[in-house]
Amino acid sequence: MNLLSRSPKEMTLFYTRRGDKGESSIGGKKYPKDSSIVEALGDLDELNSLLGVVKTQIRKSRLAEKLEVIQENLFIVQARVAWLMYPKFPSPQMTKEKIKAMEQEINVIEKKIQPARGFIISGSDSVASWLDMLRAVSRRAERRVVKLHRTRALPQEILTYLNRLSSYLYALARAEVAVKKIQEPRPVYK
Repeated sequence: MNLLSRSPKEMTLFYTRRGDKGESSIGGKKYPKDSSIVEALGDLDELNSLLGVVKTQIRKSRLAEKLEVIQENLFIVQARVAWLMYPKFPSPQMTKEKIKAMEQEINVIEKKIQPARGFIISGSDSVASWLDMLRAVSRRAERRVVKLHRTRALPQEILTYLNRLSSYLYALARAEVAVKKIQEPRPVYK
């Protein structure tokens, strides 16, 4: 039997062959893999996956719980972006309450550690460095979603959540070094 002539019922769970020609199938519709929606979903998926990697690298259960909340919220964002392709079903919504809760945590961290303004050179602590990497990846995902938003309107809460997320990850990283009493170097621009 020719493997390329298998029927859809004979396809495996891990691959379908439907994307072999550069298209993704979502909700019965095909989209180019480089479409703005598929690229935004890919960057959000990468961020969510990297959050999982970071969770395996930390020992603090409270921080791992915070990262898991972010993962859950990113699934809401991903579902809402995917909804643009398949609006037949209602999607979960990002809420102002989730954003406000994240802002409150940022404010608590800032008040507690009173960080100095300016750039830092990442790498003084492994957990903080992972959080800095998450922040950078979250910024990329945010840029991709903003670009998508310019052509396919998304709720303001999605954009606000993603913008605040990078600030939250930065705050969590600075809190890690503060607890460990590490002085992070600053660039000298020489």
